Amino acid sequence: MITLDDVQQARIQVSPYVKRTPLEKNTTLSRELSANIYLKLELFQKTGSFKPRGAFNQILQLTRDQRKHGVVGVSGGNFAQGLAYAGRELDTPVLICMPESTPRNYVEATKAYGAAVDLAPTFPEVFARADHYKAQGWNLLHPFDSPYQMAGAGTIGLELLEDLPELTDVVISIGGGGLIAGITVAIKALKPEARIWGVETEGSDAMGQALRAGKVVQITPASLAKTLGSPYAAADALALMQRHLEQHVLVSDKEAFEAGIFLLERAKLNTELAASCTLAAARRLKGVFSESDHVVLVICGGNNSLDNWTEYRRLLG
Repeated sequence: MITLDDVQQARIQVSPYVKRTPLEKNTTLSRELSANIYLKLELFQKTGSFKPRGAFNQILQLTRDQRKHGVVGVSGGNFAQGLAYAGRELDTPVLICMPESTPRNYVEATKAYGAAVDLAPTFPEVFARADHYKAQGWNLLHPFDSPYQMAGAGTIGLELLEDLPELTDVVISIGGGGLIAGITVAIKALKPEARIWGVETEGSDAMGQALRAGKVVQITPASLAKTLGSPYAAADALALMQRHLEQHVLVSDKEAFEAGIFLLERAKLNTELAASCTLAAARRLKGVFSESDHVVLVICGGNNSLDNWTEYRRLLG
């Protein structure tokens, strides 16, 4: 289980390589929700998501000799690009194993950052290929279930409290749990009274099912929010949520889509459903927040394409 010290050390490690992303108050949403609403714009991080924070932190733990052997990751989403970028900046070869169903824009972006991509027809074969490369000497890095990945993500929490000392609430989406775990450790260590709200979309509720079962549960993700599509929530993340989560909020893909359209048209932000679902959750929670509350929605990523939005519209109406 990571600690505040781990998060603070991660910031020292990764700060030369990642952006300190903006935190902006949104007047329209503040009026709508009768609270002070802020957007943590992590979609403006390099590669379009928070993932480089942890990817850099993971690679920087490796020895120089280990880096020469390269790193391999399994990802059909933002970790692929984050790891590819970190590897390029740290002169470390990167190989990403992806399913053939990965959206074209993710594959092309990953290659553009300098990584090699190995596509396989099914997720079991994707993982099998990653294990094969590991056996050949590549360093296998995890997209969320890694203390270094979690600590890197936790640096967002440090920034939030520095930029908004009066913070009362943080709304965070959950895929495998690395993002919410890291931010929770930082926030709760420095401001224990702050409330943490976790969000998942229907069909990708690995954390929700784990909370109900009291243990890690394997699922088959079915949400349109592909970057929340983890087959399980990390055990450390589950333990932290059992201890610190104010409430788990489950929203529909349609709610996340409608929130995404609002952010696109009114805030001029091209978010993923994995990010816009935080607004959908805040709307569900309207009435819980007061005019004296200062609520942050973590906009974790923005790697969405016009093709994706068109498909969402076709499927969701």
